[in-house]
Amino acid sequence: MSSTPTTKRQKRGEGQWALGYREPLNPNERSKKDDNPLNVRARIENIYAHTGFAGIDPADLRGRFRWFGLYTQRKPGIDGGRTATLEPEELDDEFFMLRVRIDGGAVTTDQLRVIGEVSRDYARDTADITDRQNIQYHWIRVEDMPVIWQKLEDAGLTTMEACGDSPRVILGSPVAGIAKDEVIDGTPAIDEIKRRYIGDKAFANLPRKFKTAISGLPDVAHEVHDIAFVGVHHPEHGPGFDLWVGGGLSTNPMIGQRLGTWIPLDDVPDVWAGVISIFRDYGYRRLRHRARIKFLVKDWGAAKFREVLETEYLKRQLHDGPAPEVPEIPHDHIGVHQQKDGDFYLGAAPIAGRVSGSTLLAVAAAAEKAGSHRVRFTPLQKLIVLDVARSDVDGLKTALAGLGLQTDPSPWRRGVMACTGLEFCKLAIVETKARAVDLVSRLEDRLKDITADVTTPISVHINGCPNSCARIQTADIGLKGQIVADDDGNQVEGFQVHLGGGLGLDAGFGRKLRGHKVTADELSDYVERVVRNYVADRKPDERFPQWVARADDADLK
Repeated sequence: MSSTPTTKRQKRGEGQWALGYREPLNPNERSKKDDNPLNVRARIENIYAHTGFAGIDPADLRGRFRWFGLYTQRKPGIDGGRTATLEPEELDDEFFMLRVRIDGGAVTTDQLRVIGEVSRDYARDTADITDRQNIQYHWIRVEDMPVIWQKLEDAGLTTMEACGDSPRVILGSPVAGIAKDEVIDGTPAIDEIKRRYIGDKAFANLPRKFKTAISGLPDVAHEVHDIAFVGVHHPEHGPGFDLWVGGGLSTNPMIGQRLGTWIPLDDVPDVWAGVISIFRDYGYRRLRHRARIKFLVKDWGAAKFREVLETEYLKRQLHDGPAPEVPEIPHDHIGVHQQKDGDFYLGAAPIAGRVSGSTLLAVAAAAEKAGSHRVRFTPLQKLIVLDVARSDVDGLKTALAGLGLQTDPSPWRRGVMACTGLEFCKLAIVETKARAVDLVSRLEDRLKDITADVTTPISVHINGCPNSCARIQTADIGLKGQIVADDDGNQVEGFQVHLGGGLGLDAGFGRKLRGHKVTADELSDYVERVVRNYVADRKPDERFPQWVARADDADLK
């Protein structure tokens, strides 16, 4: 009896350009092939600003506009239960969200004043500080974009590649150049990458978005970035950076992998270009949900990724290097801190990053009155004023507090973050920003008796959908918005709960309790209950993630 020889099935191509798969494999890839997204600005200025919303080509509207920081915002009145059932054109309002790209979170007070004026004049006074150190507007009209760009760019600001399948804003330490304990100031590398590569069409068509962090301190969530350079001392070569690749959150969270290299400051831009080129050429383009660089790094492993980087792109070997020190507690820079030059910086907390153009104008004025001309935004949706003389600290603290920006906030105000949510985002299922404000107010009132016992802020991150823009998996208490059933069987807004996630010493993703959901109305009761259980049951110096890892399910519900 003869046997039929078996043939090995050829592996399906993943859309990797370097392996010859250049045909568009999904609508997003076709759109980018049809026209480089950076070309859309000319159409906005020359056509759409004159025709208005009705004249915008759909491929530009829901695709290429993002390369200049523009997303259509959610039409008012559409509840979260309909998010997944409606077509994009049914969700679209005729207004836009606009992100101002602020690399390293650094602005001058003159720039901050322009940001505030644009908010006041063109965005109904909306402005949110994002956890990407951007400023995000709402209610923007396409007709106003030419003048908005003119005002921002005259001040040295841009919206270019604030969104889209592109190299997005580069996170940097908000205290770069002034912190006493930073290993190295990464600002020159951030500036050089921006000068060389942002707006370069060679990197404007990536498989998906590409997120970068560069910091001399571990204060930029480097573990969950596509690429991160973290300050480290090499025993022979001195201060430089440790290179991480392949981190990310959303529905498939992964901690980045160290490549085991030491990168001097001057080499950071070239190494960055090498890594992003690998992503462009070898990244998966067939399935969009597998197109982030983290999937390539997971499949290749750190050793192969480093080998390809060195041999195919850099054409040289990198130095081996040590791992950076891991902080015992997160750096959030809230409060009053002395700079290495003897002046002070003040870190202040709005609730979940929500401010306004009027607030930012007032911050600029208050900072200048205190002798400062530099303000920075943080990856935790906070704001910092730099370069304040000791004699001006108390006056500035009072002025900021009057604007709702507290430098000595409660642990709950200090630890809360929230994404845009149902108010404006077309992907959202639940409300977030207003809920964060309500939650903070309730916790400040209810937990007065134990607030002094919470020596390290317990982070509460609220997200309106599974995409984790508010980094729910790395929060002490992470809340993923979804529709849930209440006690009467009604479908209502609620959350899946992630507990005990973290970065640094507690790097890892939160614990999910099987089948446990919390309705929006129960949220403050639930958070209060879990916090009280932690304070009552913790061991000496036990951090919240450590307690969660050993706690009984009953104490977490």
